[in-house]
Amino acid sequence: MSDDAPVARPAARWAVVALVAVAVIGVAFAIGRFTAFGATAAPAHPSDTSAEAGFARDMQVHHTQAVLMAMEIYRKTSDDELRTLSYDIATAQAGQRGEMFGWLVEWGLPQASSQPLMTWMEKSGEHSHGDTAALTEQQLLDEMGMATDAQLDQLRTLEGRPADCLFLDLMIRHHQGAIPMAEAIIELGDDARVKEVAGAIVTGQSSELDAMRDIQSRLACGT
Repeated sequence: MSDDAPVARPAARWAVVALVAVAVIGVAFAIGRFTAFGATAAPAHPSDTSAEAGFARDMQVHHTQAVLMAMEIYRKTSDDELRTLSYDIATAQAGQRGEMFGWLVEWGLPQASSQPLMTWMEKSGEHSHGDTAALTEQQLLDEMGMATDAQLDQLRTLEGRPADCLFLDLMIRHHQGAIPMAEAIIELGDDARVKEVAGAIVTGQSSELDAMRDIQSRLACGT
């Protein structure tokens, strides 16, 4: 019996070594799977200078003014069609503005940027506004179709048909500035959610442009 003992002990050691090796391999495999899962589950967010960040910031500025103008005319117009349209514009753009604010929070980025407006569009072949650093802030706002402070004051002052017609004129120009911005992020961006919202802006605001031109004609604006 004593002669068998030295033979049994090495066999036992090898069994332990084998079990440890299997355990190490298993842990390494699990770590690898966890690392790969983490890389898939947490993709990189858009950077501070990305087209997505620029679009989210600039379109929030744009939407804020649209909501202001739409609620102003909603409050005082007597035209039922225009009241419905202005309500739709205000609610849709307020919701989109909230989404864009949320994107920047999720991406860990500030809501404002030190870059000029529409700098992110410079790489777009069709929608670039050129060297934005060479333009004044007012020129950039004009390119975006934004109303001036004087125009907003006039909209607040006017009543009746003159107010309706001024609103339509300002909002048509506003939409004409927004649509190229949305088309630019569809061209330049990579984030699927951002491009989806941009597509909805193009579709929705193109339809609203047709509706506003029809109301302009019915009200005989410009005559």
